[in-house]
Amino acid sequence: MDLTTPAQTVPAGPLGLAVVIGSNREGRFGPVVADWFLSRAADRDDFTVEVVDLADVDLPTSLSYAPDDRVKAELAKVTPRLADADAFIVVTPEYNHSFPAALKNLVDWHYTQWQAKPVGFVSYGGMSGGLRAVEQLRQVFAEMHAVTVRDTVSFHNARIHFDDEGRHKDPTGPDAAAKTMLDQLAWWGTALRDARTRHPYAG
Repeated sequence: MDLTTPAQTVPAGPLGLAVVIGSNREGRFGPVVADWFLSRAADRDDFTVEVVDLADVDLPTSLSYAPDDRVKAELAKVTPRLADADAFIVVTPEYNHSFPAALKNLVDWHYTQWQAKPVGFVSYGGMSGGLRAVEQLRQVFAEMHAVTVRDTVSFHNARIHFDDEGRHKDPTGPDAAAKTMLDQLAWWGTALRDARTRHPYAG
């Protein structure tokens, strides 16, 4: 009798990367930072990129286990994209030493979609460059059973570093930081995708 376990088919090919633009504030700077990052991610062949812009999603702050049809329609805009992703980049500003309420709301409306997947951060703000928001988000995503990668990309006093066309005036440092972070995300994304295939996560 053959007692061997058939090998699971491990996915190959690029990782699905969802880039979440975490601010929906009027006059936000997030799309400038996100576009800069997306241009860097587009140069890689180990990711396929999907953008989740919170300005396009209107989820209520009152969570419900039985959402009505309007909320279901809003969730339909974003939930499948989060579920299909193998990895995430969160583009976040820092508001009052923390991250935007809309971003926390998106996280709270979902759970399994984050599990056993890596998360990287691109932050921007004043003197802190959004890093205080990132440190808080690390705790939030740990509760979601996600894995946050060590290295980040941060823009301190962000607006002065980009020209009117959205180009970074001195991209050498940010480009290097983005590559390091994406390399880490690719490693974790591949390892965790393989692990989820071989042993479905039961968090």
